[in-house]
Amino acid sequence: MTENLDISGAREHNLKNIDISIPRNRLVVITGLSGSGKSSLAFDTIYAEGQRRYIETFSAYARQFLGSMERPDVDQVTGLSPVISIEQKTTSRNPRSTVGTVTEIYDFLRLLYARTADAFSYVTGEKMVRYSDSQIEELVAKKFLQKKIVLLAPLVKSRKGHYRELFEQLIKQGFLRVRVNGQITELKAKMQLDRYKTHNIEAVIDRIEVHAASLQRLSQSIQQALKAGKGSMMVLDATSEEVFYYSRFLVCPTSGISYDDPAPNLFSFNSPVGSCSKCNGLGIVTEIDEKKIIPNPALSIRKGGLAPLGEMRNSWIFHQLESLGKYFRFTLDTPLSEISEEALGVILYGSEELMSLASESGNRQNKNTAFEGIIHFITRQQEELQSKSVSRWAESFSNKTQCPKCHGTRLKKEALYFTVKGDHIASVASLDLTALRQWTKEVLKQFDPRKKIIGAEIIKEIDSRVGFLLDVGLEYLTLDRSAFSLSGGEAQRIRLATQIGSQLQGVLYILDEPSIGLHQRDNAKLIESLKKLRDLGNSLLVVEHDQEMMEAADFIIDIGPGAGIHGGR
Repeated sequence: MTENLDISGAREHNLKNIDISIPRNRLVVITGLSGSGKSSLAFDTIYAEGQRRYIETFSAYARQFLGSMERPDVDQVTGLSPVISIEQKTTSRNPRSTVGTVTEIYDFLRLLYARTADAFSYVTGEKMVRYSDSQIEELVAKKFLQKKIVLLAPLVKSRKGHYRELFEQLIKQGFLRVRVNGQITELKAKMQLDRYKTHNIEAVIDRIEVHAASLQRLSQSIQQALKAGKGSMMVLDATSEEVFYYSRFLVCPTSGISYDDPAPNLFSFNSPVGSCSKCNGLGIVTEIDEKKIIPNPALSIRKGGLAPLGEMRNSWIFHQLESLGKYFRFTLDTPLSEISEEALGVILYGSEELMSLASESGNRQNKNTAFEGIIHFITRQQEELQSKSVSRWAESFSNKTQCPKCHGTRLKKEALYFTVKGDHIASVASLDLTALRQWTKEVLKQFDPRKKIIGAEIIKEIDSRVGFLLDVGLEYLTLDRSAFSLSGGEAQRIRLATQIGSQLQGVLYILDEPSIGLHQRDNAKLIESLKKLRDLGNSLLVVEHDQEMMEAADFIIDIGPGAGIHGGR
């Protein structure tokens, strides 16, 4: 490879047939007036030619999907390395992207939690426990010595159904009794439960008095209970009626709730395994605002008091509201402020109670039907119709609010009950980067030897990535900050920090005014970061006006002398 990047006859946009030789592996600043042709040279000529050559390396089959890139208006470009552009307009528009996901720091944080976190019960707050089979046998024998107990295998937990097939299967397997909703009962042919109620069902494995002579039988029964309960079992103290839980998995010793072994996707709001079920991992929900539905309570329904419906016209919904008025004793001319709360509640949220309302055809024949409600109607329109205009109409009566279920953490409840140093993953993601670095140092000190071996490499990766972001002056950012809310300059510096961290060599980086909006001390940090990238063995081409950046450059290209047709030289 030659020592220079040579460009001959560049005529893109306002460039006047420029010939230039740019040294490689140097920090080069392209400067000049706005509109003088800086971006035309850097992005529309050098970067465009790099992209075109890259796409030409693909097979003909792959290129048919990418389309061909036009060659920029230039005679020849030689000495061109692989090109990476770091522009201002690279902010992610994806509402799921955060600083943590863009920089991959959150991915390592998820791994740290999956491998080193302690689990706690969301019911009692107790630490979750797991036992080996031999530990379960030992604990049961010790705790219930000289006591009568019943060994149970949990089969159904808080689920609806009649379970006739389950009972038939248990009879075939030789079981005599089951415990249904806390009551032990004998299994009978054609036995079934109320299908609309929730039930808890356990198979009765053995009833036994624990003493030295019965330990072998106890051991065999425990093994059978764990097998039937798929790794979990219960012990019922026959005297006190108290139930105790034991499991090969994470289980709460008091309430019996269990968690699966944590995997990284449990802590991901982009995975169905970990995301909050109400907001689907977005942290915000769209809710209809009553004040937008009724902006002026002094108006009547006829005069347009219900904003989504507008003023009275000949339509079935107004006929239904008229019938509703007869039912609740108001008219379409009654101001909304004077309609009873009960009636207003039905108008907005509907009622499943059958009422005598006008039919959908709009005629005056009445029929007994339920009223859907204005708010439910808007929500249904939003969910069922994919039309953008309907969606915009529905959104005009809505507000985006923090999800009431996950409180903006984006994660399901179980994920927030795994903690490292007493902190769940969402609280760590809300720390600024300086505090996050301090947190990782303290965590490593508090780990026991086993966790230290597991966590040391993960924390090292987190620490190095945080370090690169601090080097470009982004210490105030948090991992849960939405990428959508970042400025162009912030997004550009995040990409720059990511590139430094990737440790690539022999690459040509083109940056678009990275110093915009920076404080003087942060500008110095940015220049140091660019020099680091250069010293790794890369070429840097920076479009810039900043004096400090120019003074730090190894080579300056000044384009001008004017703008537009007066520039490009």
